[in-house]
Amino acid sequence: MSARPSPGRPELRLAPLQTPLAELSVGGYCPPHLHRPRPAAVLIGIDEQPPHGVWLTLRASHLRQHAGQVAFPGGRREQHDDSPVATALREAFEETGIAPEQVRPAGFLDRYDTITGFRITPVVGWVHADRRPRPDGREVAEVFSVPLAEIADPECYRREQVRHAGQTFEILTLAHAEHHIWGATAALLYELGQRVG
Repeated sequence: MSARPSPGRPELRLAPLQTPLAELSVGGYCPPHLHRPRPAAVLIGIDEQPPHGVWLTLRASHLRQHAGQVAFPGGRREQHDDSPVATALREAFEETGIAPEQVRPAGFLDRYDTITGFRITPVVGWVHADRRPRPDGREVAEVFSVPLAEIADPECYRREQVRHAGQTFEILTLAHAEHHIWGATAALLYELGQRVG
């Protein structure tokens, strides 16, 4: 259950890409009224060259949902997507300009149910050194990275509480000098950090 490291890459304990989705654990939050979470996938793209930054997006401020929030590139599964990997790579290309051929998928984290009713399959992949992110201004205001060493440090996280739809949820936040990284994004980063080395 690990991605064998190449020279210069840290070992990541991931579920192999051939793992059936039903065998992946499900964490996060599932609102009690929601019986069928909507399937989605995100790309957790890690630079293959040190210091191995993890790519994130800042969503555009004019969007109707999650405006101005930090997120992984990703989105809901479309009918023509034949796998979560296809969804994650397609969305990453649309949002950041990172082409599918510039990403080497490595494995899965556990699935994650969001407060807003999505079941995310996180696809972890190594991003080639020659990538040049180009944010799609219709959805993304900025593309930036956070060093994997910070993501793997539990001291960089804290717990907070938020209210949504009349319920109180405990969430994680990740310290960052410029952006507020919280919720599902911070939770998935924390899980990734726990699987390093």
